[in-house]
Amino acid sequence: MAGSKTAVVLCMDVGLTMSNSAPGEESSFELAKKVIQKFVQRQVFSETKIELALVLFGTDSTDNPLSQDGQYQNIRVHRHLMIPDCELLIEIENQVQPESQQGDWLDALVVCMDLLHTETKGKKYDCLNIALLTDLNTQTNEESLEVIIKNLTQSGITMQFFLPFPVEEEKEGQGDSERRDPGHPGTGKGLSREQKKNMELVKEMMLSLDVEDGLDEIHTFRNAIEELCMFKQVERRPMAWPCQLTIGSSLSIRIIGYKAVTDEKLKKMWITVDAQSHQKDDVKRETVYCLDDDNETEVQKDDIIQGFRYGSDIVPFSKVDQEQMKYKHDGKCFAVLGFTKQSTIRRHQFMGSQIIKIFAAKDDEHAGVALSALIRALNELQMVAIVRYAYNRISNPQVGAAFPCIKQDSECLMYVQLPFMEDLRQFTFPSLENKKFSPSDAQLSAVDSLIETMMLVEEDENGEQRDLFKPHRIPNPAFQRHFQCLHHRAVSPGTPLPPIEPWLKAALDRPEVITERCQDPLDVLKRKFPLTEVEKKKKLKTSAQIFGKESEESEAKKVKEDEAEEEYNLADIAEGSVTSVGSVDPARDFRALIKQKILPFGEVCQQLTHRIEQLLSNKNTQYYMKSITCIQAFREQSVKLGNAEHYNSYLQSLKGSIPNRGLEVFWELLVQDGLTLISKDEVEGSTVSKAEANQFLVAEEKKEEAAPAPVEDTGDVDDLLDMM
Repeated sequence: MAGSKTAVVLCMDVGLTMSNSAPGEESSFELAKKVIQKFVQRQVFSETKIELALVLFGTDSTDNPLSQDGQYQNIRVHRHLMIPDCELLIEIENQVQPESQQGDWLDALVVCMDLLHTETKGKKYDCLNIALLTDLNTQTNEESLEVIIKNLTQSGITMQFFLPFPVEEEKEGQGDSERRDPGHPGTGKGLSREQKKNMELVKEMMLSLDVEDGLDEIHTFRNAIEELCMFKQVERRPMAWPCQLTIGSSLSIRIIGYKAVTDEKLKKMWITVDAQSHQKDDVKRETVYCLDDDNETEVQKDDIIQGFRYGSDIVPFSKVDQEQMKYKHDGKCFAVLGFTKQSTIRRHQFMGSQIIKIFAAKDDEHAGVALSALIRALNELQMVAIVRYAYNRISNPQVGAAFPCIKQDSECLMYVQLPFMEDLRQFTFPSLENKKFSPSDAQLSAVDSLIETMMLVEEDENGEQRDLFKPHRIPNPAFQRHFQCLHHRAVSPGTPLPPIEPWLKAALDRPEVITERCQDPLDVLKRKFPLTEVEKKKKLKTSAQIFGKESEESEAKKVKEDEAEEEYNLADIAEGSVTSVGSVDPARDFRALIKQKILPFGEVCQQLTHRIEQLLSNKNTQYYMKSITCIQAFREQSVKLGNAEHYNSYLQSLKGSIPNRGLEVFWELLVQDGLTLISKDEVEGSTVSKAEANQFLVAEEKKEEAAPAPVEDTGDVDDLLDMM
């Protein structure tokens, strides 16, 4: 029914008999209308260049260029050939309705042929097609059949019929029941005399046209609806990517690449339109930059540059800087870096949004021979080529694997992107081997049985493998739902959006045969792995916590941690020497500067407190936690060096500024961590006693509890009572 550069005429019967239906069933008119709607929807949303026309017959009125001298009556050309749009969908929804006359389907076919001849004259089309939807329950002038068949053949017009019942092709050894569509009567039962007669005319026409398997172009309404239920994807032309495959500096092969698999995106994007006129041009967007001052002083666009957040600092970059900081390379390339066994390339580490097929350049015999030799060698040795790939000069380079792919009629390399170091996520998990919870043989057998019954591949009658679940044939449910809602809103504005269609919900469901097959193994699995409710036990205090012996152990742990810090590792050496406390990891830099002893302790402490103040200026829990980490390092190093003056002085001043700076949330987190002042017991030179250090945070808590909440004198007694 469709193809590129195609003209299609949809010819639909809207006559009296099309409205007839059995109780509880849809009429032929409703089914035929659904077929047309589904087809037009697919063309609108796939943005094809197919031109459509719509002709109705059995209409109460007559409107066609051949209606003269009482001929070709009750036939109306509803829409001439043009690209389908939402307006056509709205017309089909609202204007195509059942009518009360009868029309000759052969006359309607002649009108369609004349329309194609007239409106395609002087233009080039790859295909001319007429799709006729009718119940064949009309009187027909069969004398014109031979002339119609002759003109169809000469004009190169193809035909398709859509009927409420299936056509039966009698073959030797094949009964009616073998080809009968479930839910529909056969050709010889339940049909009127006109339908039987017209069915023979349809068969004669389809078998006379120069088309292989002509009867296969006669479809039922229901089958067509099922096939057209999904919206067609946007048709894209293959975009060639010419390049040179290089191996070293002396071997170069001309190649051409095509995207075989890529992450599909919706082409149509949301745009802002006027709510009344629905026009994009009626709305204009302007962006204005202002200073964060009382006057909101406007800043010109030329006076603005980009800044990159680096820790808590903003590093400015001009456009020149941004251009210079880009990774520069020589341009597009497909350079072989080396070869490796296919077994070393792990499938779960494939990444990227596309797979590229690499062929030899067209009309280049030498390139074809060279690339074929490489592909066959890789295939025989079970190896892959590791390549450096860059799409163009401005794109970032990739490293990927090129796999050999040999089919009966083609040879190519399949390029898949591989991850860089930063793309990998390293996680450590405990071993699954646990003697306490090791599964029994019966449990392992139950799991094996479940896996066997849920296999999505099975053998057919001929012993060939058959897929029960084919993801590559499943449309994207998000796209389908998106287009369904767009169509509904276009034809039915102001009404609630429809529910998701049943076939779309079932698209990603487990196949029914699998569901039925795995029920028994699932029941066995439930019995073999019984679930028992476990009550959460209260955490008991240890004797050390009860009798206060925990402090001795914690001191010993501190000594071990201090000793561990003295050890250097390769990562620390690789980072080089630290010259100041930075904003990315201030606590680490502070410790490093203390170890290096290149600056006085007081100066290093001053740098750290400066970074803490910068972090606290960002009222965010993430920055609060980073500040607490810095204070922990500050205290730890102060105790270690026996200098409590800088730490105690800063912490006391910080405490005094909490109310004015609105840092109550930060102080609560600090209290939870128990970061107190350094007492005399920890450092001899400290002027703070142990009792004062212990009361440092406690006093703040009591003070906060004792302080009454401020009450505004509004004169409202109820508000005062609520505050009390």
